Amino acid sequence: MATSLRRRRSTERTHAAAALTTAPAELDRRVRMLTASVVVVVAVGVALRFLTSSHLWLDEALTVNIARLPLSRIPDALRHDGSPPLYYLLLHGWIGVFGSGDVAVRALSAVFAVATLPLIWIAGLRVGGRRAAIAALLLLAASPFAIRFATEARMYSLLGLLAVAGYLLLERMLDRPSIAAGAGLAIVTGLLALTHYWTLYLLATVAVMLVVRARRRHDRRGLVPLAAVAAGGLLFVPWLPGFAYQLRHTGTPWADLPSFGSVIDTVGAWAGGSSDAGEVLNLVFLTLAALAVFGVSVDRRRIEVDLRTRPGVRRLVVACGGTLLLALVAAVAFRSAYVVRYTSVVFPLFILVVAFGTLVFADNRVRVGVLAAAVLLGFLAAVPNAGNRRTEAGVVARALQRSASPGDVVAYCPDQVGPSVSRLVSVPVTQLTFPRATPPEFVDWVDYAERNHAALTAPFAQSLADRAGPRRIWLVWSPGYKTFGSKCSTLVDRLQLLRPRMKRVVKVSVKYEERMGLIRYDPR
Repeated sequence: MATSLRRRRSTERTHAAAALTTAPAELDRRVRMLTASVVVVVAVGVALRFLTSSHLWLDEALTVNIARLPLSRIPDALRHDGSPPLYYLLLHGWIGVFGSGDVAVRALSAVFAVATLPLIWIAGLRVGGRRAAIAALLLLAASPFAIRFATEARMYSLLGLLAVAGYLLLERMLDRPSIAAGAGLAIVTGLLALTHYWTLYLLATVAVMLVVRARRRHDRRGLVPLAAVAAGGLLFVPWLPGFAYQLRHTGTPWADLPSFGSVIDTVGAWAGGSSDAGEVLNLVFLTLAALAVFGVSVDRRRIEVDLRTRPGVRRLVVACGGTLLLALVAAVAFRSAYVVRYTSVVFPLFILVVAFGTLVFADNRVRVGVLAAAVLLGFLAAVPNAGNRRTEAGVVARALQRSASPGDVVAYCPDQVGPSVSRLVSVPVTQLTFPRATPPEFVDWVDYAERNHAALTAPFAQSLADRAGPRRIWLVWSPGYKTFGSKCSTLVDRLQLLRPRMKRVVKVSVKYEERMGLIRYDPR
């Protein structure tokens, strides 16, 4: 019996020794697998940020046309457009090196989006350590929202990059104020304001938060970051005359007034929209965000709700929610737009909140499983972005290239379908837009609604017929644009009265985001 006991103890010691020697090997294998998985996800996310087959739609084409102007003409062009100048100036330099093709101009946004990934990792480390950093990196890399605007020749990827940089600099100033951090915060603040006007809502929210924090702590030194933010406003001062002119004359006449539902729908849009994968990812995002604020882990199987909220991401939640609510109030008060793409300024902050929410799961397997599901859903929701769904301009332009003859007249109604089509047409035709008979490369947003309401279709149709003479007239048109009412449909009929021999060459298709048709009118 004693011999048997000694043998059993010897066997237990042997097994324990084996476990001690294999545990590090097993742990090392898991670390390698996790690292490889993260690398693969980031690599796929980076590749998707450069991949789309769609032609440029209105906003992109108009942006490129403005950026291609000589530097001295860009400020005046922007006064008629409604945007601040930073992205256009950067794109101007980029075009000078890489050209103005679809892939080339979109690559600038992709570069900004890729540069945001290491910054979100650093921000995640600050929010919740290495696990939060991994979660933030994976969630942003696989984000269908981030992927969409990385493939768009607009300023939204730059906006996200600057927002994360500003967050890191602000946190540094709150912890260890320094001249370098203050200067960096001031510069980023100014660049944000020169990139998109919605940053003013974020800056206002942050300013209020800094004042409240300083008063609660009775610490005037807490206002030092606020001074840096205010100093950044000096960079915006040279643009103030242009901004004032835009406030009086441009705005967003193409948009409807928002409701509170617009804020609620924002997270759904961040998750990928109305696709099946996007709707499921929306639930994941909302759940993780709620857990980030209220969830407390009890053990591997239980999570409790603490209504006092968790301190880890309070500031991020207030900054994100406050910005959206302030933007909504301003949109209603000033009759401007609440558009989801503008929320790019706070989207990275929301990703940090969601990443923090994954820390509630004490069981590593659950946390990894939730992240894997979110990444898979994100990529599935991002897949349509690689297709050709943004604009019908390519279909219309190919028809014109194939059938239009030199000297034909091509008209656009509304003028908003002009920029995306005209950049693809090389046939020497006369191109002009309704209602002002101006070239199609630009849209003049100054007093836009008033001008369109006063426009008449009959004189415009007659002028097209007179200009074309024995040549054909081509009408690129789309119904239902705000401020135009039924005028483009009426123009279709007016031209048919003047030239009964007509053919609908391209029909308006609902499968495109920017829809348009093409009608040919032959001479009598």
